[in-house]
Amino acid sequence: ALKLLLLTMVRTNELRGAMWSEINLDKKEWRIPPERMKMRELHIVPLCNQAIKLLQEIRMLHDNEIYVFPNSQNHTKPMSNNTMLYALYRMGYHGRATGHGMRATASTILNENGFKSDVIERQLAHAERNKVRAAYNHAMHLPERKDMMDWWGNKVDSYTNE
Repeated sequence: ALKLLLLTMVRTNELRGAMWSEINLDKKEWRIPPERMKMRELHIVPLCNQAIKLLQEIRMLHDNEIYVFPNSQNHTKPMSNNTMLYALYRMGYHGRATGHGMRATASTILNENGFKSDVIERQLAHAERNKVRAAYNHAMHLPERKDMMDWWGNKVDSYTNE
């Protein structure tokens, strides 16, 4: 779950509530419905090859489940909201890292590597703060986000394979 969180840049609640019905491995995208999003808008998450591979591995473990990460006690519910945080604690990151912090890390690295801020902000599902611009600009930046997420997946691989 933590690796998929890093690879997709979604919020922890969005990941823990992920349902297999939202994910299309052939199209390499995850469509999170508005009711599960903070801003109540559909969010399309382009999936890099690393995320696809990870989801395929997870699917083998949870083939008949509704949730990508079902609750260990009750498979009709998503995993607990503390599962990922406590995993970070057990890895020695207590007080130094959170699941949400991975979004900031990804944003920082992508900005430092020249990706457009509009594209990064859209990937993070952030709303436009300029109300006039928000009223007129409804761009999803999907082609650019797909390229960026492919680059990001390779970057994450380069860190984890060192």
